[in-house]
Amino acid sequence: MTCQTLAQQESIERITTTASRTAVLADTLPLMLSTVDEHSLQMLAPTHIEEVLKQVAGANLQRGNGQEYLPALRSQVFSGAGACGGILTAEDGIPLRAAGFCNVNELFEAHSEMAQRIEVLKGPGSVLYGSNAVHGVVNVITPDTSYDNALLGLDLGSYGYQRYKVRAGKALNNSGIGINASVTSDSGYRANESVTQQKVNLRHRYSASAFALQTGVTFTNLQQDTAGYVSDYSHDAVAALPDGVDPYRDARSLRLWTKASWDLSGKNSVTVTPYLRDQQMEFIKHYLPGAPLERNSQSGVGMLSLWQHELNANLQLQLGFDSEYTRGDMYEYQQQSASGSPFVVETVPVGKHYDYDVSARLYAPFAAMSMQLGDWQLHAGVRYENIRYNYHNNMLTGRTRDDGTPCALGGCRYNRPPSSVSSFDDISPKLAVSYQLNSTGQLYANLSRGYRAPQTAELYQLQREQNVADLQPETANNLELGYRYVQDNLRYTLALYQMSKHNFIFRDSNFFNVNDGASRHQGIEFELDYDLSDSINMKIAATHARHRYHYSEILNGVDINGNDIDTAPRTLANIQVDWQAGNNLQLALEWHYISRYYTDAENLHQYGGHNLFNLRSSWNISPQFTLFARVNNLTDRAYAERADYSSFDGDRYYPGRPRNISLSLIYQW
Repeated sequence: MTCQTLAQQESIERITTTASRTAVLADTLPLMLSTVDEHSLQMLAPTHIEEVLKQVAGANLQRGNGQEYLPALRSQVFSGAGACGGILTAEDGIPLRAAGFCNVNELFEAHSEMAQRIEVLKGPGSVLYGSNAVHGVVNVITPDTSYDNALLGLDLGSYGYQRYKVRAGKALNNSGIGINASVTSDSGYRANESVTQQKVNLRHRYSASAFALQTGVTFTNLQQDTAGYVSDYSHDAVAALPDGVDPYRDARSLRLWTKASWDLSGKNSVTVTPYLRDQQMEFIKHYLPGAPLERNSQSGVGMLSLWQHELNANLQLQLGFDSEYTRGDMYEYQQQSASGSPFVVETVPVGKHYDYDVSARLYAPFAAMSMQLGDWQLHAGVRYENIRYNYHNNMLTGRTRDDGTPCALGGCRYNRPPSSVSSFDDISPKLAVSYQLNSTGQLYANLSRGYRAPQTAELYQLQREQNVADLQPETANNLELGYRYVQDNLRYTLALYQMSKHNFIFRDSNFFNVNDGASRHQGIEFELDYDLSDSINMKIAATHARHRYHYSEILNGVDINGNDIDTAPRTLANIQVDWQAGNNLQLALEWHYISRYYTDAENLHQYGGHNLFNLRSSWNISPQFTLFARVNNLTDRAYAERADYSSFDGDRYYPGRPRNISLSLIYQW
């Protein structure tokens, strides 16, 4: 893809597959859906997906070290063993992880670095996606490389950063094959950190008169040395790690899918997508006393199916059935004694903490309907989902050491529940309506309910006296009102939302996993894409929101009811101005703002927020060659990618990178 002057760029209709599983016009849907396109991704050449999603209103990924992060989407930043279940992540419409086995860093298993686009659906997406799509869906769309195309790319940057990229495809009459691959290495700017990562997509396509078959494979491999948090976020801050601890994270993932589509008639179509997942991960939990080792894995198969029937020109019906089977396991081992108080030493034992496996089965029928009544559109849908866990404990039950001996001071920290079977189900409805005011303006409203089943980590990784976690699914009721304006040189969306979450799962002051919590989430979002002239374009993605606890709990003498949820900045803004300085030269200046936020539930500690500026440019050397240059953190600000507070460690920060530069060269033909 080569750059054009803004005046030459056509007003392209935005197509989405995230919101309906089929290609539809995004600007006709009664919801807030954001897209980061391929040209924007090439301008960014992101070293981390956080750099991409900061251009989406309501998204706030906080980068840890290496490829780690904690996510937020119309929410506080999620942390904890199962909190990642609040946002569903997918590649090409297929969830990266099974419903009960989320990982808070799982987006590093998607090939976002060389995606065709990244789509973000805000609010519950429960009719099509079910459990985990509570606050929204992040869907990485990979390119269809099964046509004649080729690309070679090289990224070079500060602190030893390198990425090599290749894309190639060949069309063969009514079929085609292709590859999309990248290799990344980054030595990092802090001591004891580095990343090497390889990702590849393979694609095959076959089509006949009424039948189409697409097959995709994604393989990713990550090896990183992990630097820990610091007590201040100056550029020369050094992580304080326990003696003898050398944190790392190794992760591998493989996904295979085949999408078969039949056009049965002009009014009927069927799509069936079977898929396979296999993932393994090993890492050091340097943020816990004793820095234990965790190994986890999961493998499984699933199927997505959809039948579409056009009853008439104004009424369409969708029926579907999703199912999957997954087997996962988790092993945690501590090699050295924990440092700190005598209480910690006595209750965090050396040896195995957990060793279990879980077989999970899920099935979910759903139905949806779309109706056009003049200038009105009505969308309605409902999904029923059932998930069943068969948990098997491979160790001694209870809170003893792995050899059965008790810990002092009342017992060991880690508690292993007995083997059991658990089942969860829920019904998730959705109703939305839109009204076309005129050729450019649309009002919409949608009411939806999201839910997530308890994650296996929340059910089976217990602590202290808790022998069983009696958890129910989290639920969320969401109302969204919006206005969308679409014209050739101006496109914007303004949305207001209010979400109430119930059965909120958290670890209480007794270290029990419970879900009698509740929270409120209210906000306003604004996204704009405006051609100020033939050569100047401005993009804005901004949100102002409050995310608050809505239940009583006393922590350190403070009732947190009504407090801001920790790590939930009220204001996020990203503004980018692009200037087409000539036929072949484009410049872009980006400003990213994060307001202050509390770092503890008691609202006694806080991070002051920050402003960051980035400068980017692209130069079309020829129709085949494009050179990109970037200066990130232009003002060399010291800031924290993530900040929180621990009663044991005090203020903890993951510092952002000082001013750094990168260059990219892309050759395509």
